[in-house]
Amino acid sequence: MTQAAASFRSAARWTLVLSAALLTACAGLPERAPAPLRYDFGPAAAASQPASGTRPLLALRVQASPALDSPAMLYRLAYADAQQLRAYSQARWAMVPAELLQQRLRDGLGRQYVLPPAGDAAPRLLHIELEEFSQLFSSAEQSAGLLRLRASLLQRTGGGEQLLAQRELQLQQPAASADAAGGVRALGAATDAAITELVQWLQMQR
Repeated sequence: MTQAAASFRSAARWTLVLSAALLTACAGLPERAPAPLRYDFGPAAAASQPASGTRPLLALRVQASPALDSPAMLYRLAYADAQQLRAYSQARWAMVPAELLQQRLRDGLGRQYVLPPAGDAAPRLLHIELEEFSQLFSSAEQSAGLLRLRASLLQRTGGGEQLLAQRELQLQQPAASADAAGGVRALGAATDAAITELVQWLQMQR
């Protein structure tokens, strides 16, 4: 065997050894976790015709508790520790809950009111404080979307904002499945039910 041939065979052996070592090392690396799924309420129902006649102006402001200042999708285990808020690791809202609620409110209230852009000085302001927006598990198989909010109707005056009426709402809608997707649909249904009640309440304040 010539020296060149021996060198070639030695190099080939080392190449095989290094390739095997690299494959073993790569096989030992942890798999990258899949990106979390992102949810919203889906497209709004087809809008009906606005109410006939002149629609009053109504400004809208939605705020949320600090626990809801992120797009984390939260749930509680009522059968284990209802005081502890937990977050799904592989599911997120597409935006923070206050923005989801405001978007849905604009769709629902826009049939009865003219909702100017934020910052416009409409004479009346609907201020919403979102306090709870989570999936509540009564058991490992049963859950519901839980929404709690406080609605304040304010009159804007030269001296500030005057409270005209206030109402608290708490709604639960059952989830069809005990997972994040079921919670999304249940919270969407609870949000729509809350908007229906708010519209009726506002009509009584005219």
